[in-house]
Amino acid sequence: MSILAAIIVFGLLIFFHELGHFLFAKLFGVYVEKFSIGFGPALFTKKAKETEYSISAIPLGGYVKMYGENLNDEVEESMTNRSFSHKSVGKRSLIVLAGPVFNFLLAFLLFSLVNAIGTPKLKPVIGKVQQDMPAAAAGLQEGDEILKVNGKEITYWQQISDSIKSNPNKSVSLLIKRGDETIEKTITPTVAEVKNIFGEKIKVSLIGIAPSTKTTITVRHNPIKAVYLGAVKSYEITKLTIVGIVKIFQQVVPADNIGGPILIFQMAKETAAAGINSLLLFMAVISINLAILNLLPIPVLDGGHLLFYGIEAVKGKPVSLRTREVTQMVGLALLLALMVFAFYNDITRIISK
Repeated sequence: MSILAAIIVFGLLIFFHELGHFLFAKLFGVYVEKFSIGFGPALFTKKAKETEYSISAIPLGGYVKMYGENLNDEVEESMTNRSFSHKSVGKRSLIVLAGPVFNFLLAFLLFSLVNAIGTPKLKPVIGKVQQDMPAAAAGLQEGDEILKVNGKEITYWQQISDSIKSNPNKSVSLLIKRGDETIEKTITPTVAEVKNIFGEKIKVSLIGIAPSTKTTITVRHNPIKAVYLGAVKSYEITKLTIVGIVKIFQQVVPADNIGGPILIFQMAKETAAAGINSLLLFMAVISINLAILNLLPIPVLDGGHLLFYGIEAVKGKPVSLRTREVTQMVGLALLLALMVFAFYNDITRIISK
């Protein structure tokens, strides 16, 4: 079942991306010759109206073949109004941009759905009190349930961490339930140096408590709140992904962190085993990564095409066919090199386990 889930994850991400291109091509009257999920030999093919739909053997991508897509394609005079290359720069740009946009949309919908159906979170119950830290000095104990932080009601553990970290060097008031008692404590956090997800040293406020992993609560939100939180999470993951890419180029994040299809496949299996919520969240994150990757200004990617259209809009004429061919060869070489490197990292991880 977990292997099937991994295949479904790949398929849905590719389908949604190509669906964006397809729908906008249709919207602007472009003749779509083929819509394919995957590459290589076709496993399934069906012709519906004017478009051939297929599922191919290699599930590492997909494509939408549009009539007159390339500058050197021969276009019949009667079909110029249905040719991609004969559409305005603005329409071509929107067709290309629609793929990544649909990946962002998919992530937003998945995050919103998870918030609506509910996610399991750790209850605000203390599982461990670290010695020689403010919490121990204030008398906090294992099993204490934190009801409020600075007067704000607490439902799950992460809210405690967020509240404390957002008030550096400031005292926090905790309302605690201990057995049948309700106790109020005022604690001044200490500032400690820790590493963030990129391995950089940062300073955070800590009081020295860890959650109990024995008790969880399912947190659900009404549709309006779920949609809002879905948008917030989409923004946060998008920002985090962009920062991560920048830090790879800055060599802050080691290049061996880059993963390929094998790593994604393994993670999809693991998250599927952890439950549907984990799988949906994983899909949302990968969908955003796919969108951002495609927007990089590398020829053969959507971002590369958008770069060409931007130059065309400024110059008033398309980039020459020769320039496109040369840059696309360079872009393809870079992309293949990245894929080989990602596969190498994936295999190295497997061997080292």
